[in-house]
Amino acid sequence: MKKICFLATCCLAMCLSAYSIDKGIEKGHEWVNLGLPSGTKWATCNVGASNPQEYGNYYAWGEVKPKSTYNWRTYKYSSSNGQLTKYNIESRYGRNGFADGKTVLELEDDAAYFNWGGKWRMPTKAQRDELLALCYWVWTENYNGSGVKGYIVYKAKAEADKGVKVSKKNPPLSSYSLSDAHIFLPAAGFRRNGDLGYAGSVGYYWFSSLSADNPNFAWDVSFNSDYVYYDYGGFRVYGFSVRAVIPGE
Repeated sequence: MKKICFLATCCLAMCLSAYSIDKGIEKGHEWVNLGLPSGTKWATCNVGASNPQEYGNYYAWGEVKPKSTYNWRTYKYSSSNGQLTKYNIESRYGRNGFADGKTVLELEDDAAYFNWGGKWRMPTKAQRDELLALCYWVWTENYNGSGVKGYIVYKAKAEADKGVKVSKKNPPLSSYSLSDAHIFLPAAGFRRNGDLGYAGSVGYYWFSSLSADNPNFAWDVSFNSDYVYYDYGGFRVYGFSVRAVIPGE
């Protein structure tokens, strides 16, 4: 009996140890460690969702609450004619020549921090680039039997797997399964004006950095079943998904 109890205790300790390394909870929301050099931990579901396959809420860049209409007239940081009033690097885009030079969202405008608190933040462009370059991406038409389409982003098991994007045209490596450390990014589409577009076929996810080319745009990652786009800038008044992170310490 003592031997059985000892073995059970050891197994429990090993499970808890593995959980503390690969997964954890911050302010009631689960994170996963994908083994990235920065130490960034990624949330397992979108802001506004309660499980990985739910789409969650949609946010204009720099706004912290969902709404019914997404355009310049309803955007928090623009005038009625679409001139910017915050996060602007070129005076020609600002109201009355306004430019503040801000290129990264402040906490008050961070949808992840506002809604989840604690250490949660919207990811930076650098964290986006790391996720794209160092993880193994696999498109699925049916995540975990839910019928939801999107990309499974795995912790890479080999150097050759890093940065690989497996579309629906190609089979993934058999060595990867849902028991491995991963996050799932559902193809939740986006909101423009009062409409939801491309849900189930395309995903758009905001990052906290303003585009360097045009302040009307901010950095995002977008994808469909064939491609993951590296350098696409999202129109900041549109409603995109937000996936939170905990920055490395």
